[in-house]
Amino acid sequence: MGVTKIDLHRKDREFHAAYALDNAEGVKLLLADYQKFVSRKRCGDYAAVEVLIDIHKAIELAGLTDRQRQAIELVYFGELTQAETGERMGISRISVREYLEAASEKIADIYYYWAGHGEGYTTGGRIDG
Repeated sequence: MGVTKIDLHRKDREFHAAYALDNAEGVKLLLADYQKFVSRKRCGDYAAVEVLIDIHKAIELAGLTDRQRQAIELVYFGELTQAETGERMGISRISVREYLEAASEKIADIYYYWAGHGEGYTTGGRIDG
């Protein structure tokens, strides 16, 4: 009989490999999976709870404009298309995309800051210097 080793950090490594949160693309991937984390939270996944808390805190700290925040909420939390979001906001789909891009950059800056200050995130998309 051998001893079974439990990898306590496997989920963390998989999360950091899937989402390079120090860049806008990684943030957009995370936001696109937002409803998956909500579903996992409902099943008692505490790691999903932490991810949700962190994304909301990053959004709060990112200094988003009202329009950027509204675009994030409608597209990622409300699951509307960019075209539907544009109709609701009275703007073009292209403007929605631009708001989402700018917001993702600002949110990525928060995760980048957290990574540099030992807040549990690592960098993967940006080179220091």
